[in-house]
Order: sequence, then structure tokens, then C-alpha cells
Amino acid sequence: MRFWSGLGAVALCLVLGSFASAATVTTDTFGSGNNQFDIQFVTISSNTNPTSGYGIVDYDYRMGVFEITNEQWNQFKASVGGTVTGDPSTAYDSDAFYTGASQPTNNVSWYEAAQFVNWLSTSTGHQAAYNFVDGELTLWDSSEAADGSHLYRHKDAYYFLPSEDEWVKAAYWNGTELQTYATEDDSIPVANVDSSYDRFSDGPWNVGSGSKELNGTYDMMGNVLEWVESPFIYSASTEYAASSRRAMRGGCYTMVNVGGLKSSVHSNRLPEYESSGVGFRIASSSAVPEPGSLIIWACGSLGAFVLRRRRR
Repeated sequence: MRFWSGLGAVALCLVLGSFASAATVTTDTFGSGNNQFDIQFVTISSNTNPTSGYGIVDYDYRMGVFEITNEQWNQFKASVGGTVTGDPSTAYDSDAFYTGASQPTNNVSWYEAAQFVNWLSTSTGHQAAYNFVDGELTLWDSSEAADGSHLYRHKDAYYFLPSEDEWVKAAYWNGTELQTYATEDDSIPVANVDSSYDRFSDGPWNVGSGSKELNGTYDMMGNVLEWVESPFIYSASTEYAASSRRAMRGGCYTMVNVGGLKSSVHSNRLPEYESSGVGFRIASSSAVPEPGSLIIWACGSLGAFVLRRRRR
């Protein structure tokens, strides 16, 4: 009897820990004083993956719950004072066309987004993801690049722009298959409710104003198009050139129908491109054990201890 009650305690702890793991949201803080801001992340698990196509990511990582806002961008600009040694002099010069504090920052190039990410990293004691030398983006050597082949991202990067695979998995992977839409039940998004497409006259909306998506994110189905780290693959010879076109995901308020929100759709622009319909969100390593995993480990250890004690 004691054995079964102890086993039940282990099982209960494992179940509770599993639920905690599935709902893991963490918050990181950047800057200081009046320029301090938070970014929330949701953990995306490596437990399951598509077998082909986009979305195959065999490691845990964290995806930004929301797109980066104008307020966060402006706090970043104030923190760095507009210049960072070794970064392009134009890094922080673009101004959002839509300027609401909680609207997604927009009119920002891939290069500018990459330097925002670099500052998040270096200001918190981490390795910069992207290699800017004398104002120019330079590819990492294969010995320093993530997986030895992702030449934009350093292997020790903690904060980074999501790759296209990371972005797609966070938006559409339900543990069994890639959904067509990022809605929780794969239903067709409703304009101005689940997503901000069909809002051309209004512009982008405040981040998080729509419905919660499949894996705990918001606005991956719209608001602004989002830069991803990956080159837009159209030629093997130019795939990882510093000036290669970059992929974009997510749809935009300028859309007039739901077709552009499908998981099969992506677009691209040159990395210097800026538009009122383009912004970004960030991703992060999940190197620190998530709270849910710690709960599972702790409960499992406690349950095992109880079993040992009751067997004596």
C-alpha cells in the first residue's frame, strides 16, 4: 500500500510538472532606470518536429511572445545613445511610421534589427549574435557559426533573430503537424480579431490585442511582417552572402485577405529594406532549465525519496 501511494505521488508530480512545462513563459529585463524594459518569451520544445520542410528544430529555444514595440525600440536607442563601436552609423536612424508606444516598431531594416539583438546580448554579458566589423556585416567563420553552417549567427549567441525554421515551428507546429494557420484550433483567422490583416486604413495595432496563438505567441499572423534571420533561399551560391535577401514571415496590416497568413507563405527583401509594414520579434536560447523541467526533476526526486523511505 505504501509503495502504491508513493508511486502515485511521483505520478502526480510528473503530471503537474508537465503542465507547468507546457505553459512556460519567462521574462528577461534589459536597460536600466527610465530605459528599462522587459521582453517575454515562450519556450518551444524540441520533443517533436516535422519530418520535412520548414519547422525542424532539434533543440529547445524561446520565442518572443510579442513583436518588439516602438517603446522598447526607443528605450534601446536611449540606452545606447545612438552609437555602438563597430556598428553601422545608420544603425538607429530610422523612425517608425506608426509611432504608438505599444504598436510594433516598424520601418526598421534587418541590419537594425540585428543590432538591437546584439545590444540585448552584449548589455547582459552574452556573445553578440551578429558580426559587424567597421560598420559592415561579416559572416562568421564556420568554426564560430551556429551548427558550423549558419554563418550569420554565432554559436554562443543567446539572443537572436529567429531563423525561418524557428519562426515556423513557434507559429504553426502543434506537436503532430504544421497547421495551416497559427490559431489555436487551426481555424481561419478572423480579420481584426485573430489577426490584424485587412486594417490598411488603421495601420498596425497594439501588440497582443488579438487572440492568443497556438504556442502562446501573439501577432505571428499579422500586424507587421517580421524579419527572420535566414537568407531567402533561391540560389545555393548566394544563400549565406552578407547581402543576401532575407526571408520574412507573418503577414501584415496591408493584406486584404487571409491567404498570406498560411504556413506555406513567405516573402523576402534586401536586408537594408525599410517599410511601415515591417518589424520583428526576437528569439533566445533556452540554455537555463525551464521552471517546468525543474519541477519535474524536483518532484521526481521527491517521489523517489518517498518510495525509498516507505520500502524500508
